[in-house]
Amino acid sequence: MATVPSVSNSITVRLEVPARGNAVSAITTAVESSGGSVTGLDVTASGLEALRIDVTVAASSVAHGEEIVEKLRAIDGVAIGKVSDRTFLMHLGGKIEMSSKLPIRNRDDLSMIYTPGVARVCMAIAENPEDARRLTIKRNSVAVVTDGSAVLGLGNIGPAAALPVMEGKAALFKRFAGIDAWPICLDTQDTDEIVAIVKAIAPGFAGINLEDISAPRCFEIEARLREALDIPVFHDDQHGTAIVVLAALTNALKVVGKDIADIRVVMSGAGAAGTAILKLLLAAGVEHATVADVRGVVHRGRDDLNDSLRWIAEHTNRSGRTGSLKEAVADADVFIGVSAPNVLDGDDLATMAEDSIVFALANPDPEVDPAIARQTAAVVATGRSDFPNQINNVLVFPGVFRGLLDAQSRTVNTEMMIAAARALATTVADDELNANYIIPSVFHKDVAKTVASAVREAALAGAQGTPVPSRPTPGIVGTLDTSAFPTVKL
Repeated sequence: MATVPSVSNSITVRLEVPARGNAVSAITTAVESSGGSVTGLDVTASGLEALRIDVTVAASSVAHGEEIVEKLRAIDGVAIGKVSDRTFLMHLGGKIEMSSKLPIRNRDDLSMIYTPGVARVCMAIAENPEDARRLTIKRNSVAVVTDGSAVLGLGNIGPAAALPVMEGKAALFKRFAGIDAWPICLDTQDTDEIVAIVKAIAPGFAGINLEDISAPRCFEIEARLREALDIPVFHDDQHGTAIVVLAALTNALKVVGKDIADIRVVMSGAGAAGTAILKLLLAAGVEHATVADVRGVVHRGRDDLNDSLRWIAEHTNRSGRTGSLKEAVADADVFIGVSAPNVLDGDDLATMAEDSIVFALANPDPEVDPAIARQTAAVVATGRSDFPNQINNVLVFPGVFRGLLDAQSRTVNTEMMIAAARALATTVADDELNANYIIPSVFHKDVAKTVASAVREAALAGAQGTPVPSRPTPGIVGTLDTSAFPTVKL
């Protein structure tokens, strides 16, 4: 699939050009003839003989950006100065910081925020640990935990290389839900060690967001932590993706006029995301599903089934299909891909049922070219931002955790995730809904609060979600009895 210029590969090139002549038009021509896009052109200094110009260019890759720079260098009379990668500039020094909510202006502030006054608060929490949710940052804090074993589509690149992603995640938590999230990058990929470390740091957090941990270890890590901790544990790669897919499918089915109980779904990918999507779709009412991995359709007769694949074989593929993914999609109503690029083509999609739905979510290159998919499918979604209907986890994880934290929930369960999906789907009004708009933008003003409200209500409706009341703490405004204080006349 042809790549297009993107802001994620944008550069700013500083140029010295003659003050007279056609140098400026030559610059824009050089960029556009190379397949780039000029997004900004600023004169930063001017003299009688020369201009200094900063040209901002969107390229399709690092190599493409270098090619554009060489084209600019070849223009007669143009001198290249500094070339800056705008994405790297944005990451210099990190993207997040810790800041105090209270000023420390004098000795009185210091004695209350820190010692000796803080000791009284410590003892109140020691007597009643639940007060930590009221008296510390715990009530609004989430740990974003990774081991760097499955970062984006980059693979096992380790904890240090994963840190920029975790920082970005923390920034999104704050931007969309006002949550203080902390990147925790672990220098171990041992399941027992990860579980032990997260259990040990859990007292400082009201929720755990597992991120970019490879399958199948992520399944065991999440299950063991959910069993051990009294705060919600959410693996965003699994459940965040699943919630957005269910929301998008809910609206796509409205567009094509089909019922979730009647459709046949074929999935490509049986890893963390694929398994979570499958489980949530089954819980939401899908009755006919088939899953394929690199070895073809998952069925009970295969001799390579691990625990996860065995579960899939036992809960899907009622008709006992075998063979390849290409064979499985014939007559299917829905295709959902969370696997690898270009596993299907237009001829394969042409065999699907009328008014088919295609979610090709592999990034950056999907399972089938979206332009080709749109020739036969009624509704198409991808994981990319340059096509309609982007399936993006940021649509849900801020709101999900906001709702969980507001409810002081002890867990996160299927009912809460279905509630989140339904809420997300409703942010697209009936008069807005069409084949190119089944899921809202991540910047839609109602997304986070709508999802948060639905999750909070679902959490409070279940026994696990009911907040544990904490006792009044002496000295806290609203609980301090002042009746015995003497009246002082001024």
